Amino acid sequence: MVATMRLGLSEEDLYLFNQGTAYHSYRFMGAHPMTVSGKQGVRFAVWAPNATEVRVIGEFNEWNGKSHRMKKHGTTGIHVLFIPELRPGELYKYELVTENGEVARKSDPYAFYSERRPGTASIVVDNDGYTWDDAAWMEQKKTKSPYDRPLLIYEAHAGSWKTKGKEHYYTYEELAEDLVPYVAGLGYTHIELMPLAEHPLDQSWGYQVTGFYSPTSRYGTPLQFKKLVDACHRNSIGVILDWVPGHFCKDDHGLRLFDGTPLYEGADSNRAELPLWGTLAFDYSRHEVWSFLISNAIYWMDVFHIDGLRVDAVANMINLHMDKPAHMRTFNAHGGRDNLDALRFLKRLNETVFHYYPDTLMLAEDSSAWPAVTSPTYLGGLGFNFKWNMGWMNDTLRYMSLHPSDRPHHHHLITFSIWYAFSENYVLPLSHDEVVHGKHSLLDKMPGTYEEKFAQLRLFYGYWMTHPGKKLLFMGSEWGQFDEWKDQDMLDWMVLEYDSHRSMLEYVKTLNHTYRKLPSLWERDRDPECFGWIDVNNAAQSVITYIRYGYESCSVIVINFSNQNYPNYRIGMPEPGRYAVVINSSARQFGGNGGSEEVCCITEDVAWHGRDQSISIELPPLTFLLLTPLPGDTL
Repeated sequence: MVATMRLGLSEEDLYLFNQGTAYHSYRFMGAHPMTVSGKQGVRFAVWAPNATEVRVIGEFNEWNGKSHRMKKHGTTGIHVLFIPELRPGELYKYELVTENGEVARKSDPYAFYSERRPGTASIVVDNDGYTWDDAAWMEQKKTKSPYDRPLLIYEAHAGSWKTKGKEHYYTYEELAEDLVPYVAGLGYTHIELMPLAEHPLDQSWGYQVTGFYSPTSRYGTPLQFKKLVDACHRNSIGVILDWVPGHFCKDDHGLRLFDGTPLYEGADSNRAELPLWGTLAFDYSRHEVWSFLISNAIYWMDVFHIDGLRVDAVANMINLHMDKPAHMRTFNAHGGRDNLDALRFLKRLNETVFHYYPDTLMLAEDSSAWPAVTSPTYLGGLGFNFKWNMGWMNDTLRYMSLHPSDRPHHHHLITFSIWYAFSENYVLPLSHDEVVHGKHSLLDKMPGTYEEKFAQLRLFYGYWMTHPGKKLLFMGSEWGQFDEWKDQDMLDWMVLEYDSHRSMLEYVKTLNHTYRKLPSLWERDRDPECFGWIDVNNAAQSVITYIRYGYESCSVIVINFSNQNYPNYRIGMPEPGRYAVVINSSARQFGGNGGSEEVCCITEDVAWHGRDQSISIELPPLTFLLLTPLPGDTL
């Protein structure tokens, strides 16, 4: 015990790790520069309970660990060694001798920095010493509830937003200089970065991880990543990181059979194997896996000031049968398909995150119908504070892909989502998953001529922005990227040489800033009283009209999904008075043909849609209109 304490490891730390409650295990696991008995060096700690011997190897010993054998601490399964004179920057691995005498060379599960692929060594790094300049951001986010404020997320893939050439990526610092002001100027509140934990295969986009604690070296160092997050915060942009606690890849240097036995994965291969992805599921029944994963979530917030995690593939975590052929399906203790251990893990994860960081965003990417995903755990929920609304996304994109002449027969696809819009705290995602693998870009999903595609994408964005729920848009969609996302190449920035794409970018910028400026579009997102239909049943003309209510304001939305012009379209209004046309998606400045040039509408004493007052407007084809009452006239 004395020797362990001398190396900065307490008995309590090790006990809690084995109990699954060491929520800051990165502070004592892995490689840590430190001074012991007056000597500078690095202390290594790794969990490998079934290895007969563990050695530290690296360039410092010519990758021969015979002189650097680690000492196993009691029954904890944790092996420890202090090596004097080592410094940050050293490459290392663990060499493990298994119970059957085989030797495996593994990267450190707690590596804080990793060799750039195809190299697989871990790198000693000192994660302390950076002086943050985001105190104002960190303080102000404690004062605001995420539910009743605008949340407008720009999803980006760091390796293809912009590049300098094939595999010549922008560094984290260069993204801070270019990406951050771009996103801030467009009016987004947050950037969501696709997974940045170290991964061997570019084409996995970061969703098949080997280094859960290591920001990928493709784009630079952990210090540079801190500078990117800091720059975001100084520009009032929050940072959400895609996080993948559901599975890991099988590469030999990673977690698979780490000490020669199934350690991070379960022993039952039918449960561990995920054949659709070619990966392995974590064993959520294992306490040490809880310490590893929950600590990892805390790590990104503690060390890198990350503002939230989008938790990937929740449905796969909680459903033992998801994407499994019949012969691989396993059952829980009650004979059901629910992964009871994963459900317990997710609840503990969210409880722990919100205990330490109550202002954090925890977003579930969940395609299941599991109830109460965003309800507190003490009420039986999973404890997330937001969930992606996959049903809304699937229905609306299917509707928008229809020719306008077919839309009257499928009107429910654009209206049904309101029935469940308040059952969870939703984010409406238009993510990378919808613009790859033959699904077409958002612009190319729209039917019709070149001009009609742009018109329909504009009206669709208007519908999306005014529908209850927070917003997420994938990079390139803001200007109408025509091709699918190509993860090996940068976005098609050259299309901004064309008026149609420049006008789309101007439209999205206007829409974003208008959303943020109008509390009626976000401050009561969880309240069913924030939404009211004016006319939900006009399937014949493919027009919907509705109201969004704030606490002291309202907005009226009119959307014509048909390709017909309605010169005298009458709409019942919530209150008498004058209404300004704040956004007309057919305006020439946005690339439209002008259509109606009305900028103000005055109600008449004509009862319509069950209301005493109404307006009559020209409603151009494929058009979104946003109207707000002029001050002093109505609500």
